[in-house]
Amino acid sequence: MSLRFSVKYFIAVLITIFLGIGSRKLSFLPAETGDALYAVMIFFLLSTFFHAKKSNNIPLASYVICALIELSQLIQTSWLNSIRATKLGALVLGNGFLWIDILAYAIGVLIAFLISKRVLK
Repeated sequence: MSLRFSVKYFIAVLITIFLGIGSRKLSFLPAETGDALYAVMIFFLLSTFFHAKKSNNIPLASYVICALIELSQLIQTSWLNSIRATKLGALVLGNGFLWIDILAYAIGVLIAFLISKRVLK
């Protein structure tokens, strides 16, 4: 993978953040929509810097990052919980472990991968 900044992927990150925050305001969307969009954002964020033609590691790395963050929610220490108590900390680290989120991340990474191959190529 090459380390070069990609404006189109960075714009995709910003759009995904906007959609993710917006998804919280729409009560008819399942809560997992935000988790899938979180994985999309991680995928595009990694792709912003590592977007070589054959970057097959980006989907796996994106999923592993999301899954590790979800698993970290099982760790309940005072300093980690104080970070999670902030707005930014809650957005980045989440608040409670759910198995369904692991599936949502996989769906999000798959969607981002398809968008990357079909739209952002």
